[in-house]
Amino acid sequence: MDGGSLSSSSKNKSRWQLQEQFPHRKNSQENLDRFIPNRSAMDFHFAHYMLTKGKENSGVSSPSREAYQKRLAEALNMNRTRILAFKNKPPTRVELIPKDILCPPPHWKSSKRKQYIPQTSDRTLDAPDIQDDFYLNILDWGSSNVIAIGLSNKVYLWDASVGSALELVTVDEEDGPVTSVSWAPDGKHIAIGLNNSSVQLWDSTASRLLRILRGSHQARVGSLAWNNHILTTGGMDGRIVNNDVRVRSHIIETYRGHQQEVCGLKWSGSGQQLASGGNDNLIHIWDRSMASSNTPSQWLHRLEEHRAAVKALAWCSFQGNLLASGGGGSDQCIKFWNTHTGACLNSINTGSQVCALLWNKNERELLSSHGFTQNQLTLWKYPSMVKMAELTGHTSRVLFMTQSPDGCTVATAAGDETLRFWNVFGSPEVSKPASKANPEPFAYVNRIR
Repeated sequence: MDGGSLSSSSKNKSRWQLQEQFPHRKNSQENLDRFIPNRSAMDFHFAHYMLTKGKENSGVSSPSREAYQKRLAEALNMNRTRILAFKNKPPTRVELIPKDILCPPPHWKSSKRKQYIPQTSDRTLDAPDIQDDFYLNILDWGSSNVIAIGLSNKVYLWDASVGSALELVTVDEEDGPVTSVSWAPDGKHIAIGLNNSSVQLWDSTASRLLRILRGSHQARVGSLAWNNHILTTGGMDGRIVNNDVRVRSHIIETYRGHQQEVCGLKWSGSGQQLASGGNDNLIHIWDRSMASSNTPSQWLHRLEEHRAAVKALAWCSFQGNLLASGGGGSDQCIKFWNTHTGACLNSINTGSQVCALLWNKNERELLSSHGFTQNQLTLWKYPSMVKMAELTGHTSRVLFMTQSPDGCTVATAAGDETLRFWNVFGSPEVSKPASKANPEPFAYVNRIR
């Protein structure tokens, strides 16, 4: 071998040279500068001394050869112990300060995961006339613990705290059906997208229409996303519009990048980045910091890896720049993205259409809802993407999925006209209080109608 290895001849030569020096030193008495005792010889002399001690003056005759050897063996074993031998196990170390106090584990490691995941839904409600349309977003759970669902031309509100339902609005036939619903951060106001390309803003506590946003789109509005006082709308026309609900001229920005219907919209937790998915199999990442440049409508990243429509989008709850996306029937993949760099971190083939995605707010887990053929919910462990559970019950595509404010319960709606509730995420150790209502976004709505 190369790299400085010695040949066998050189090794033998070196070894011979080392061995050559020691006989010379043994024969040279003047070079012996220390005495190295021999333990066996010392033991022998000590034993002989013990046998013969006191006999020089006693006049007793020497013992026989056999007796002498026996006594010699006994003397050699006298007081002999193993060197550095363990007699007993060392005592258990007592920690004055537990390690958990000095270095507490991360939240996701310290919290105990609920072992039992119910395989059936906790509650099932009827949802008649629900639209079996993959591209719509007609289910949302607000911060006030009220669920909004669009059923044909009607919007119903179901209060999860008391289990009561009421009808909020029935839109005209020429305006409907309802194509999207989304609660504002305050949990009081709600936006309703319609088939006629307009968006209605309602005060749910007073059951009162506050405003109608027109002119943003030329076709139905199938996706909505709030960012404080900004309502972002996505339409079948491929346009994405930021609407400031506080001012009369509500259209403040328009993003152009999709060539077909925008069916997924999600703002990041920081409110800095917007993810959009479309029927053109594309994902765009838009950054608000680019709004001050000369090209405010230019995307930050254009992601083209999916092979079907992208409706399912979910920003990670514990890593701000991590986005999960799911593709339709011809793709069937869940992909993970670093939205700072635009890199695809991982891709998992689920074997079925991905309709919606939700991150667990208390653990590193991801829940996906699917279409044909099993119409199931799948709970994944992140980042290993090991399946933790598969929940079945719906008999049609699980198109719509939303999460309770405390992050524990998930509500799903499907084409089988049922609304089901699943306790899939367990219970957090400390419940987070609901976000306080922010009166700013609707301070001037009543005067702008």
